[in-house]
Amino acid sequence: MKQEILINVSPSETRVAVVENGVLQEVTIEREAKRGLVGNIYRGKVVRVLPGMQSAFVDIGLDKAAFIHAREIFPLQDGETASTSGDVKDLIREGQNIIVQVVKDMIGSKGARLTTHISLPSRYLVYMPENNHIGISQRIDDEVERTRLKEIVKQCIEVNETIDGGFILRTAADGVTEAEIKKDMEFVTKLWSLVQSRVSSEQGVGIIYESLPLLISTVRDLAEGSVEKVQIDSHESFNKVMTFTEQFVPKIKSMIQLYNGERPIFDLYSVEEEIQKALGRKIGLKSGGYLIFDQTEAMTTIDVNTGAYVGHRNLEETIFKTNLEAAHAIARQVRLRNLGGIIIIDFIDMDDEEHKRQVLRALEKMLDRDHVKHNITGVSDLGLVEMTRKRTSESLERILSETCPGCQGRGAIKTAETICYEIFREIMRAAKAYEAEKIMVIASQSVVDRLLDEESSSVADLEEFLHRIIKFQVESLYSQEQFDVVFV
Repeated sequence: MKQEILINVSPSETRVAVVENGVLQEVTIEREAKRGLVGNIYRGKVVRVLPGMQSAFVDIGLDKAAFIHAREIFPLQDGETASTSGDVKDLIREGQNIIVQVVKDMIGSKGARLTTHISLPSRYLVYMPENNHIGISQRIDDEVERTRLKEIVKQCIEVNETIDGGFILRTAADGVTEAEIKKDMEFVTKLWSLVQSRVSSEQGVGIIYESLPLLISTVRDLAEGSVEKVQIDSHESFNKVMTFTEQFVPKIKSMIQLYNGERPIFDLYSVEEEIQKALGRKIGLKSGGYLIFDQTEAMTTIDVNTGAYVGHRNLEETIFKTNLEAAHAIARQVRLRNLGGIIIIDFIDMDDEEHKRQVLRALEKMLDRDHVKHNITGVSDLGLVEMTRKRTSESLERILSETCPGCQGRGAIKTAETICYEIFREIMRAAKAYEAEKIMVIASQSVVDRLLDEESSSVADLEEFLHRIIKFQVESLYSQEQFDVVFV
């Protein structure tokens, strides 16, 4: 599988696109004014403990208080004795200062999620200074290699007194030399020493350590063997990346290229066009079928429809082919849109059990490429495929879009006819309270047009009933649902 990474850099934002075999699979956006918080370490202050929820709110210097659950709190804080009960009241108290790390960005109206289980990632491993566990990525399935990596880490800890804590070997560590593993271990332990010194020297609520920007973390996390080329369209950013790779990951230096083409880098593989499609509710399939995506606070639902596809043999074949194609498209769209939380997929009902298994296997196989943790729970009694995907940041839609001021996020607005009847009721209601010869209705163009045309007889009847003249005025700034009734 040929994979390339395209990096578009501007003064205000960085965009990273992952392209597989010429097709966009993922896009990540980091805006300078709204950089993600995941991985940042803060000195926080507990502002409220919630025993009923076994959690607490922590002030870390942001607009919204962050949230931490009892299971994310170490029992030892500020010299307290260890508690084995696990009750939040025994783990934390209001007014207490704690060192925390962000594990989930602020999403919608919810504050950031925190943990006291600090971890520092590097190219090949993740360092856990407060933990002695040594783990290996599940994607490294060769038992000999798993044993080799674990022994390297153990030996490094035994011979180097400055290295302490636990480590998780990442997928990128597969086949890496002992020297490279040791270099990473020394790097993260030195970084932790720097964090500790800042904890001791700095006072008050605020940030202690900021995670790497998207530009650098993308290069750091490259999986050798899958990415063939990285193209960056900014000379300054290219130099930053080259400096980083020379110091930490010299192996991938030859993969990094400066893009000087005349066309914008995101036009190479129609990335801009695909981003616009990913913001839409409807996605067409090559067969003529289509998908409908509905994203809410609670979950995302995906509906599969046959559309214009009628097949060549029978209805069952048509449904199976559409669902199979949909499974591939859904896996790609889930990654591209960065959908998280609960995802419900409503495939077209299939009678053949083998067809159901094949569609589910196709979905699972395509999602194996997804680096974000996910879980497919199977098919429910209603025939729905239920899955979850870890949500650590806003979806593409939430980053690039905002709630429509016209419909307030409902996805629909009242018809002009409905608004006309609301105006009639408002006139009747107000006429009982106010004395005036004329009534002025201020509304949108579409509503006024209907009042003067289809509803003209109703307006005439109302004027005769009230013995008052009704005038109309168009307000171009009003949405279709806005209107005012003024007595003059």
